[in-house]
Amino acid sequence: MDLERAYTGCGLAAASLLVVALGACSSARTPSSAPLAPQVSVVTVHRGRASVTTELPGRTSALLVAQVRARVDGIVLRRDFEEGGQVKAGQRLYQIDPAPYQASLNSAMASLQKADANLVSTTAQAERYKVLVAANAVSQQDYDNAVASQGQAAADVAMGKASVAMAQINLGYTDVVSPIAGRIGPSQVTQGAYVQASAATLMATVQRIDPIYVDLTQASVEGLQLRRDVAAGRLKLNGPDQAKVTLFLEDGTQYPTTGALQFTDITVDQGTGSVTVRAIFPNPRFTLLPGMFVRARIEEGVDENAILVPQVGVTHDPNGQATALVVGADSKVSVHPLQLGGTSGDQWIVKAGLQDGDRVIVAGLQKVEPGATVQAAEAPTVVAQAK
Repeated sequence: MDLERAYTGCGLAAASLLVVALGACSSARTPSSAPLAPQVSVVTVHRGRASVTTELPGRTSALLVAQVRARVDGIVLRRDFEEGGQVKAGQRLYQIDPAPYQASLNSAMASLQKADANLVSTTAQAERYKVLVAANAVSQQDYDNAVASQGQAAADVAMGKASVAMAQINLGYTDVVSPIAGRIGPSQVTQGAYVQASAATLMATVQRIDPIYVDLTQASVEGLQLRRDVAAGRLKLNGPDQAKVTLFLEDGTQYPTTGALQFTDITVDQGTGSVTVRAIFPNPRFTLLPGMFVRARIEEGVDENAILVPQVGVTHDPNGQATALVVGADSKVSVHPLQLGGTSGDQWIVKAGLQDGDRVIVAGLQKVEPGATVQAAEAPTVVAQAK
């Protein structure tokens, strides 16, 4: 019996030890099963000096455009230019058959000579009747008729001069000249074609593209701020401190020469809610052609008290509102709506929504959501810009 009790006591002691051991193991495993806070990279923002720039899309357009059209009817006898070449103002481009217009000029000149001769005769008669009517040698009616004939002859002379001038103008229009200097496009008519002044037949188009305009599209809200900056003197459209514009071509390359801001449109497009901002660029090598799609970066000035945030740290919600995820002092994430004021290099200029010293998440955004607790590590500047 003693032996049985001893055996039973040993079994109970062993069972108790086993329960204690299992409880200890379970307690040891419980902490390791808790999820770890996600790690994110942050950039601590500070106020500082930044160049304010705005990047806008746009298209190039010619400085001057002249559509060369027929101003008289006739057959094209010759073409005096090379398509795609450079032409000067006043250079003859086409010659329309001048024969009928030369004949009209000759006829008008003959009519003028006849009117001049008639004016001489009627003037002499009026002078004679003036003396005779004083001596009662002719009636007053005869004198009045002579004066009237003289006036009619003078009117005929004036009409003849106008006819000669019109005939000379029409004859001059047979030499179709370029109204401006520039590059000429393809010819729309060939030798032997019949052109009409009434139909304003298009013959060719001349465009001046050095310098060249770049018409940029900007949202009306941003355009309002741009005009305010101009009015306040922060942005200059002329003078030594005129706002400079950097251009990027369709393939992403930077145009070697900077341009100058010219003006902003005074009308908002009702369909797109945008305004046009125009810049002008030198184009001596004709690299820029009318109609090219480009992007331009406008240097609007310097903000001495700006907060800069890497572009990777700014997102937009479905309503288009710019936001940033900020890690607070308690390591929790919160969403900050932002008011952006342009860019400076690869960073956004934040006008409202952030304070000096805020930590903005720039890497690991997909791992967190507002209210979550995170482990934040400061991101190197080079890494933050690259991600």
